[in-house]
Amino acid sequence: MMDKWDIAFPHLGIYLEHFPKSFTVFGFTIALYGVIIALGVLLGFTLANHVANKQGLPKDLLWDFAVPAIIFSVLGARIYYVVFSWDYYKNHLNELLNIRQGGIAIYGAVIGGFLTLFIFCKIRKQNFFQISDIAVLGLLVGQIMGRWGNFTNREVFGHYTDSLFAMQLPIEAVRSADITPDIAAHITDGINYIQVHPTFLYESVLNLLLLIVLLLYTKHKKFNGEVALGYLGGYGIIRFFVEGIRIDQLKIGSTGIAVSQLLGMVLFIAAILTDVIVRIYRRKKGLQEFPQKAENVQNKVENDEKQDEK
Repeated sequence: MMDKWDIAFPHLGIYLEHFPKSFTVFGFTIALYGVIIALGVLLGFTLANHVANKQGLPKDLLWDFAVPAIIFSVLGARIYYVVFSWDYYKNHLNELLNIRQGGIAIYGAVIGGFLTLFIFCKIRKQNFFQISDIAVLGLLVGQIMGRWGNFTNREVFGHYTDSLFAMQLPIEAVRSADITPDIAAHITDGINYIQVHPTFLYESVLNLLLLIVLLLYTKHKKFNGEVALGYLGGYGIIRFFVEGIRIDQLKIGSTGIAVSQLLGMVLFIAAILTDVIVRIYRRKKGLQEFPQKAENVQNKVENDEKQDEK
């Protein structure tokens, strides 16, 4: 029998006893989910700003982008979730802004973040595609850590499995709506837990691998925006497969089609086609040199001239 706060990965020999969802400081209850998300955001912007500085962009440019990015990403995440859960929210309008019990979607955050970045770059007169290549690196850091927030919340898991990474959660620790007939069918007498795919873990690890690939490729990209395309396509295919395992899918109306799975595949295909088309176009135009390299050389020349004048 498992205690309410236990989590286990039996085939890996991992048993976490009394693993809490929150902790108390001076009488205030603080959710681990919120702490992990905040750390993910902090580390994500730290990485992005570091990369921006190395590329010679204005100091703290990405930190200036942080506040509007967080606000409109959260708003986009909530709108996305509500739109594809409208059958519920149309009868519970008082809950539209209540995100304390969950109800945000990463693709909505991505859409909100990119729109905000576009406007930000227009105002600050920066290259949107160049900044996008940097911003997606920070975004991935946030996603990698954010999934561990789902872990502490005992949410975002998959169907029943007895595979190597099978995760056991006490029944009373998860939402009743997340216990599907398939999962319930494996709850027998004397068992007070469910055994499921830890999809949070799959996505976190795959996102980490994607981040490493994009970081290594950044210095070799052929045009501004190519790393962002790599993120959209890479995360698209990751989400396509992980979404197929998850039980808490957002569906397109009554079609039974998981919206994030469909969007993931569309983005994967679109990213590949766009990359190929841009490469062909640049080759035909004779644009062999990556533009940013030329810009950096020009900036260096201008800076050297200013130093000579001084």
